[in-house]
Amino acid sequence: MAKHLEFGKLGELYADKFLQDLGCEIVLRNWRYKNLEVDLIVKDADILVFVEVKTRSQLDFGEPFEFVDWQKKRKLTRAADCYLRKYKITGEIRFDIVSILIMEKENVQIEHIKDAFWNE
Repeated sequence: MAKHLEFGKLGELYADKFLQDLGCEIVLRNWRYKNLEVDLIVKDADILVFVEVKTRSQLDFGEPFEFVDWQKKRKLTRAADCYLRKYKITGEIRFDIVSILIMEKENVQIEHIKDAFWNE
C-alpha cells in the first residue's frame, strides 16, 4: 500500500477510537458505492453520522479539515443519499469531519467538527 494511503488509514484508526471513546457506535468503515466512499458511518445516540476523516502530518498548507472542499462535500452527501436509499433508512443524519494532525507518534491532535457541512 502506498505510504500516503497507510497514513490515511492510521488517521482513520485514530478517528475510530476517538469516536468510540465519545460513545459513538461504529456502523461501518470505508463504505463504498461505485466511486463514492464514506470513511466512517457511526451512530451518535439516535443520529446516523457520516464522517470524513482528514489526516495530515504538517500545517504548511492549512488545517486537515480545510482540505474537505465543496467537491468532497458533494461526494459525501451523494454517498450518504445512496446509503440511505439502499438500506431504506430514515431519521436524522449529520455530517462530521474528524481532523487529525500527526506530527510525531506521540503528538496526535484530533479535532471533531460536528455538523461540519451546515455551519458555513
